[in-house]
Amino acid sequence: MSLRFHEIAEARNRVLNPCTDDKLDLLGKICRIAPDSRHLDLACGKGELLSRWAAEYGTEGVGVDISKVFLSAARTRAEELGVAHRLDFVEADAATYKDTPESYDIVSCIGATWIGDGLQGTLSLMRRHLRPNGIALVGECYWISPPPPEALATLGIQDGLFTSLSGTANRAEESGFELLEMVLANQDSWDRYVAGQWWTISDWLRDNPEDPDAPAMRDFLTRARRSHLEYGRQYLGWGLFVLRPQDPQPGDSQLKSQ
Repeated sequence: MSLRFHEIAEARNRVLNPCTDDKLDLLGKICRIAPDSRHLDLACGKGELLSRWAAEYGTEGVGVDISKVFLSAARTRAEELGVAHRLDFVEADAATYKDTPESYDIVSCIGATWIGDGLQGTLSLMRRHLRPNGIALVGECYWISPPPPEALATLGIQDGLFTSLSGTANRAEESGFELLEMVLANQDSWDRYVAGQWWTISDWLRDNPEDPDAPAMRDFLTRARRSHLEYGRQYLGWGLFVLRPQDPQPGDSQLKSQ
């Protein structure tokens, strides 16, 4: 999906993934957030997570995204919740964003692991910003059951990009993180997120029939409906994973140097 298509499809959403308001609140409780914690959100979208937690827990932080449209909505949301003074929203590529190393208590990337070409690459990007005792929050798809090749083709997902739920935990562990907790989307929250986009796109097409992108957007809508109904609901899951860097084990440095 191009950035413009993404902006059109998400126009009516505050949370740009299948995480519902109640599960976002649950995630905050699970994470045991201390006041004045520093939070970096890579590919922050409309900044709902940053703004809500700044209002609820007194955090401060930075949101990074490439979309001017989403960042404008994020700044508006921060103003609405009275936390604009605690947050900074930066237009930048989350994959190359630079800040003081190990300066954040929380680093999140919710549903945008494409910034690191997958989960493990994204965790590597996140770790350089994370304090040793901090937590990483990742939103990621996983396969509920092994998908047939036609599901990958129809959903437009590269083979090997996602794995099973246990495989996701293994990938995190291989990247030097321990899985502490998780909050998973269910079929209904997937439907509300995906199907809500259909209506938004349909209305945009009615209002913008002469737009140069209208034919491609119409094709995208057709494919999105078909892929979700045929394969997405059956095979594709989504979760929020709470991770912490693993403590080095005795002998690790010696083994790595051999």
